[in-house]
Amino acid sequence: AKVIMDQGGLVSDDIIIGLVKERLTQDDCKNGFLFDGFPRTIPQAEALKAAGVPVDFVLEISVPDSEIVERMSGRRIHPASGRSYHVKYNPPKVEGKDDVTGEPLVQRDDDREEVVRKRLAVYHAQTEALVNFYSDLAKSGETTAPQYRTVSGLGKIEEIRDAIFAALK
Repeated sequence: AKVIMDQGGLVSDDIIIGLVKERLTQDDCKNGFLFDGFPRTIPQAEALKAAGVPVDFVLEISVPDSEIVERMSGRRIHPASGRSYHVKYNPPKVEGKDDVTGEPLVQRDDDREEVVRKRLAVYHAQTEALVNFYSDLAKSGETTAPQYRTVSGLGKIEEIRDAIFAALK
């Protein structure tokens, strides 16, 4: 799965469904869980529903592609420590150097602009139908249908957090 993601691809539904089902059996999921980026396709959503996994809310955080590219392609890390930086939002004191050691920072392969753009194209091709699936399901009146909400992912972290909490009430 990691190799596929590093090349800008998305992991197949079969692999993802297996991983999710296994994870949901663990003790820390007994009282609830939060999916981030899953399901990504209608077959995944249908498999989740068929497995009887209760989903209360579906929350879409809407961010323009240009902003996603800027956020992801600007990330830099210090490999030895895992410290992370961003060229615009959290720059190191010296460009390209770790604040603590002075060692070079690196850009992860999956943060390169061309990889981010490829992942976004795949995301849009697979996921836009999913947005409609959950939006329609929420409107269906089905008793087990999740509520569907959209919030903007632009702004300060605290503003986005507050919008998410308000949407989930």
